[in-house]
Amino acid sequence: MSKILITQMPYKNTTLHVAALSEKNRIVDLYVQKQGEEPLLGNIYVGKVERVAKDLKAAFVRISKEKVCFLPLKECRHPVYKMPGREGEPKGGDELLVQVSREALKEKLPSVSANLNFTGKYLVLTTGETGLGVSSKLGFNEKQRLKALLSPLKEEAIGIIVRTNAANASDEQIVAEYQELRKTCEKVLEYGISRTCFSCVKKALPQWETLIQSLPVEKLEEIVTDQPGEYQELEHYLSRYPEVSHGILRFYEDSMFPMYKCYRLEKVLEDALKEKVWLKSGAFLVIQHTEAFIAIDVNSGKAEMHRNPEDMHLGINLEAVREIAYQLRLRQLSGIILIDFINMKSREHRQKVIQMLAEYLKQDPSLAVVADMTKLQIVEVTRRKTRKCLQEIL
Repeated sequence: MSKILITQMPYKNTTLHVAALSEKNRIVDLYVQKQGEEPLLGNIYVGKVERVAKDLKAAFVRISKEKVCFLPLKECRHPVYKMPGREGEPKGGDELLVQVSREALKEKLPSVSANLNFTGKYLVLTTGETGLGVSSKLGFNEKQRLKALLSPLKEEAIGIIVRTNAANASDEQIVAEYQELRKTCEKVLEYGISRTCFSCVKKALPQWETLIQSLPVEKLEEIVTDQPGEYQELEHYLSRYPEVSHGILRFYEDSMFPMYKCYRLEKVLEDALKEKVWLKSGAFLVIQHTEAFIAIDVNSGKAEMHRNPEDMHLGINLEAVREIAYQLRLRQLSGIILIDFINMKSREHRQKVIQMLAEYLKQDPSLAVVADMTKLQIVEVTRRKTRKCLQEIL
């Protein structure tokens, strides 16, 4: 079962807004935002194409006086231009609607897409793909039911992606959400083409809403906040989903013991910024950021020696696999990740480590893939870049 925690906490010379997901009494996901800083991810703007780089198959789009973004041309299937009748790939000087798909990471510009997404708990409407897609995690009968329900409603220019959560929703709830998302989409498209350049046409969803949308209803045990404004917004939001228990939302009231201390969020953040992570066996990980990739080294440390070193190394590596998958998600590590496991002579043992790592990474909301193990037994992993890592934010 999962809990969502929404609070504020002091950090150095600022205040952090925190939305956290807790599973089995352990924080597994963190959305952290410094006070006064506005996140870009998910926002929709009226952007202006500065130039098109054919060699990069991309365009550079300005969304404000200060900020230029990277627009891959493959993300321009059905662009929405301000100029009536304008179609095709963007050119210099064009004004069009774009949505931030990835925040700025290190020296890289933020990425935007001209394929706009409107996300609900059960559905995603998109101007990019115009078909009807269904989550692969749904069973055959559910897929058939949902396709039959939504096919008559679908409009030619707007695509629908059915999320896994739709399995627990009634036909009425799904249709109601579709109508709501469609109105939002139409409003943004109509409003956007009439706005001046660099206008923000639609703000991204609150961090807590993104977390709620990602969770199946049956797995959500409680939502706790000590913020009156968020509590009221949550009450209104949850009223739209009658299948969610009315007692799931709780307002935290204890002036003597702040919520962030009760749930040890200070300790979670402190540990998530450390290079060294201890494992129960006495072994440890060292996680280091470089310009090109994330390096993770597995060390035997204080682990008790076995008579059979090969079995000991396998045990430590398997223990490390679980913790590595957890740390990638918690710290929001992305891009190329190189993992130096303790060397194993047995090919069977090496395969077991890779397979278990792949299984744990399947549970990650961000796409994470095991690429290969090199001759030096370095395991290569890639994880989709969307948000800044905790180290960059803090």
